[in-house]
Amino acid sequence: MVRVTYGAPRHQKKVRYFKRARGFRGGRSRLWRTVRETVARAWAFAYRDRRQKKRQFRRLWILRINAATRMRGLNYSGFMDGLKKAGITLDRKQLSELAIREPAVFDELVEKAKTARA
Repeated sequence: MVRVTYGAPRHQKKVRYFKRARGFRGGRSRLWRTVRETVARAWAFAYRDRRQKKRQFRRLWILRINAATRMRGLNYSGFMDGLKKAGITLDRKQLSELAIREPAVFDELVEKAKTARA
């Protein structure tokens, strides 16, 4: 019986993995078994973190809005409630950008939210 080694396809597969592992430290970019494990783990983290990135940005926007509204005498939940009652539909990303770049506009929004709640 002939021993099959899968020469060219196996080499191509290894080359693909080693390219993915470029930049890793030590054996993680040089040793086949370690490269395979490290690349698989990196793919798992990349998959997970593409989803977590969305959550983390939302948390950041909420933090920014909360800080800006507290400086103006209102808390986050009260502000969002006031906006909803006033019929203002801006998402959190836009609100946080307004709080940073356009404080005068954000002041108006806070006032509208306060009057809508009263």
